[in-house]
Amino acid sequence: MLSAKSLFQEIIDNDESFALFCSIAAGGESQGGWENARIAALVPQSAHHLAPRIARHGADEDKHGRIFNALLRKRGLAPVPVPRDTDYTMLLERAGIGLAHDRLRADHPLTAHDIVTYLAHSRVTEQRAAEQMTLLRKHFADHPDLGRAVKMISNDEDNHLAYCHEELLRLARAGHGRAIQQTLRRCALAEIRIYRDVSLAVMAHMGDILGWPRARSVLLAAGIHAVYAWERFAGWRRMVRLEMPERRDALGGPAVPAPEYA
Repeated sequence: MLSAKSLFQEIIDNDESFALFCSIAAGGESQGGWENARIAALVPQSAHHLAPRIARHGADEDKHGRIFNALLRKRGLAPVPVPRDTDYTMLLERAGIGLAHDRLRADHPLTAHDIVTYLAHSRVTEQRAAEQMTLLRKHFADHPDLGRAVKMISNDEDNHLAYCHEELLRLARAGHGRAIQQTLRRCALAEIRIYRDVSLAVMAHMGDILGWPRARSVLLAAGIHAVYAWERFAGWRRMVRLEMPERRDALGGPAVPAPEYA
């Protein structure tokens, strides 16, 4: 029976597919760490209270990248090149979602509009990350190798999502509500398309490594397209709703250290 758990179990049981999975995850997390660190350094004076929280966000993402690389080392594996069609972060930037890397490399303070763009992009992508980690936590929280990593990263992603909700609501009250909703909608619609494309690419690469029969690959691709159809019709709306989170000031303290093996 094909299920999310059995599919992922097959991927982590094979060294080559596990190396690809961890390398893709580590690359995306490390890139997110760099982006947040640059944003924290460029925050305008009008949003100075955000700088330590954005820096904490970046530190968490960087920590996640180290955790995935540590999981590889623990298994005696090395990172592998990430196929371009699986590079979620790069594809989002190429689609104009979030702040362009050229903008972040320039030593010019960000604007209030840039902060709205950053937080809206983060709110959408952290929704995806939190959902993915919730799924992994459901099935692998007790896994001897992955369990600690999955639980820590899942908790961090929940914190990141709560922080985005709280700060966007603060900006909405300050008069940026219309810009926030427009940016959230544009980000969400682009993200679901890119997530579909990346999911198809990842499953194609995994299928090649694991020798999946064509019928199975076709079934998985159909499932990915079905998820996209639902998200395009209505599911994207969950990514643009804003509500005050139960976790208040979720990034207000120091980052939690990575597990010992990382």
